[in-house]
Amino acid sequence: MRFLHPDLAWWVAAALAVAGLVRWRARRTFAASTTVRWLSARAYRASALRGLPAAVLAAALILIGVALMDPVLPYAQSAMTSRGLDIVVALDLSSSMLEEMGRPKPPRSVQNLTFSSRDADVARVARKNRLTATKEAIKTFVTGRRDDRIALVVFSDNAYVISPLTFDHDYVVRYIDLVDDQLLRGEGMTSIGDGLALANHLLVRQSNGEARRNQVVALFTDGENNHGRDPLEVLGESNAANIRVHMVGVDLEEEVRSKPQVQRLFQSVRRYGGRYFNAATTRDLDAASRTIDSIEKGVLVSRSYVRDAPVYQWFALPALLCLAAAIGLRAIPYFIDQT
Repeated sequence: MRFLHPDLAWWVAAALAVAGLVRWRARRTFAASTTVRWLSARAYRASALRGLPAAVLAAALILIGVALMDPVLPYAQSAMTSRGLDIVVALDLSSSMLEEMGRPKPPRSVQNLTFSSRDADVARVARKNRLTATKEAIKTFVTGRRDDRIALVVFSDNAYVISPLTFDHDYVVRYIDLVDDQLLRGEGMTSIGDGLALANHLLVRQSNGEARRNQVVALFTDGENNHGRDPLEVLGESNAANIRVHMVGVDLEEEVRSKPQVQRLFQSVRRYGGRYFNAATTRDLDAASRTIDSIEKGVLVSRSYVRDAPVYQWFALPALLCLAAAIGLRAIPYFIDQT
């Protein structure tokens, strides 16, 4: 504990000294007598309790003086600010996303044209299509990003904003559930460049000017760009705007991955600080979303500062009680001076 006005202690001490001097000078004088020595015996002395009202009043004055010195208790506080990310999830809705996830794709030959009972058994095995598996992985990713604003963009022939950047992750998850093959009916191409461009535009438009958050695009696609803008050009724009792009290849076929233009896309993603994930199975999709979740973390800022808490009431309230007690004691005949 410390006092904001310790210099008042001298004034309090001086006031108490003056009050004591006035009380001493105000004491009544009595005539002397030769029998006074008989009254000096212990049996004739006044009880010490007679001085209780004066003692209580002195305690009240001391407590009032301490309260006037403004006592405070210094204590430290820590303020933690979590600065998350702005993340746009770009989801491919081309027609190939309706194919079964992880289905073996044997090379085309004359032998593969025959159909046996074994093939029928394999065909009866229920598998998730790429779109359903990707949606489940995205929902797991979204629900784990507590401090981030998340948006959803879909693309096929064109790109569309399904949900703007928001902290309401339940809202985003509900919109992910609504995405299906009928959403972009009549389209079926893969415009990766247009999807990235719309994600960039959304991030720039909704960014906070005073404290811009780190910005990320998570792109989920199962094919190569065959429509719209060149994704390599758009990746350069993302890098210029400090937007990091991660790409997840959803069950991407080997013949597609080996194409030079697709390889250049992968290299550009890595060169600009992003990661490429090849997700051939549902488990790979979940692992890719968990990896993106682990490498894209917000910044946690902690600040400590000292604050003074006033505690004058610890002394003012007892002082009021002492004053009330001193007045009450003075009303009792035992403590009234009859001389």
